[in-house]
Amino acid sequence: MGGSAGAAETVDRWRTGVLTLLRATSPLPPPTRWMWTADTVLAVVLAVCTVGAARAQDTTTVVIPPVPIPVPGTEPPVPPPPVVWPQDLGSVQPWQLALAALTALPLVVRRRYPLVAFWAVIGTTLLFNQHLGTGDTTAYTFLSCVVAAYGAAVYSPYRLRALTSLVAGAGLIAASPEENFPYVTPGVVPFLVLLGVGLGANAIHVWKQRVHALQERQEAATRLAVERERARIARELHDVVTHNVSVMVIQAGAARKVMDASPERAREALLAVEAGGRTAMAELRQVMGLLTLVGDDPDPAADPDLAPQPGLDRLTALVDRVRATGVAVELTVTGTRGPLPAGADLAAYRVVQEALTNAVKHASGARVRVAVDHTPAAVHVEVTDTGGTPTAQSGSGAGRGLIGLRERLTVHGGTLRAGHRPTGGYRVHAVIPYEKGGETP
Repeated sequence: MGGSAGAAETVDRWRTGVLTLLRATSPLPPPTRWMWTADTVLAVVLAVCTVGAARAQDTTTVVIPPVPIPVPGTEPPVPPPPVVWPQDLGSVQPWQLALAALTALPLVVRRRYPLVAFWAVIGTTLLFNQHLGTGDTTAYTFLSCVVAAYGAAVYSPYRLRALTSLVAGAGLIAASPEENFPYVTPGVVPFLVLLGVGLGANAIHVWKQRVHALQERQEAATRLAVERERARIARELHDVVTHNVSVMVIQAGAARKVMDASPERAREALLAVEAGGRTAMAELRQVMGLLTLVGDDPDPAADPDLAPQPGLDRLTALVDRVRATGVAVELTVTGTRGPLPAGADLAAYRVVQEALTNAVKHASGARVRVAVDHTPAAVHVEVTDTGGTPTAQSGSGAGRGLIGLRERLTVHGGTLRAGHRPTGGYRVHAVIPYEKGGETP
């Protein structure tokens, strides 16, 4: 059982690798200087050999065997030895020598532009062999085609195009075997076999490297996605906890101060603390519940703990909770709301929540104004305060929430500006564009 399971896993791994390679992949790293040098030397050597073989074909020898004439009633005569006639075909033209060089020179870029080099070699080889005919040059042109085909198979990131090109190129070469295939003697067969085995082994090695590189890139992308999700969860928990805990601390402090003089007011403050704690727990359950959804299991709408995340429609409740702490908050909403995506709606809500939290922590006694303006293209959210004195919970962590909000808004194409006002106090202004293609209701 263990062996069959291991074999099945190996087959699945190879199948996945083959399917991955058939898809368009990112190109390999650029060739190094040594690779460029090796390809240049190979191309020049093959070009020189092809040109030299073409010049050697200026004078050729044509073998004309005599045709014996059979006599009726007698045995067929034994043919005499063939008669060899030297025949001068004339000198090779300069354009033919240039074409001979071009059958190999494209191999210089076989790693950088493998398909271009392959078709350049195939095209010039077919044209050259068609005009010059068979001879010693065929061995070199055929070798150039083999090297170009190897480069296309190994180095091209377009796997399907490379496979199609190899099949089409092989078909064009095989269409005229007398012109394009060299004569192979028995002594050359072992060399050709060893060459094929070496090229195949190297191709498999390069493919394994490419699969390994693809797996590493996928793992890196997965790690990056996990880190981004962790950062998003951290920002969400920061927004939920910081705001509600800040309000609860203010209310608890107020209850402590008036507990002896005005028990009724202390009771109201403690009720506000309780309400803030319940709100914080509800929002935390929303965040954690959405993270633990499995498959098609629960419907978020069916569970009150998995209710939709807050948006601009819940600003009134948010402002009321802050007002209960004694902070004077004014809310103004103008314009007609447009098609704001759920994520952007939550981000706009978090902008107001974070700005109010900072006002409670760092500007005690200030008046705060929240203005939401829905324009035809975007929603503008502005929170300003008149300035005040920092509370005991002000710390060095101020500003981190705004940094997270700026990153959150950037995802939705929005912007966030925050800074001190010339007349005193602080101002937070966010612009969030509506969803493209939507229509204002």
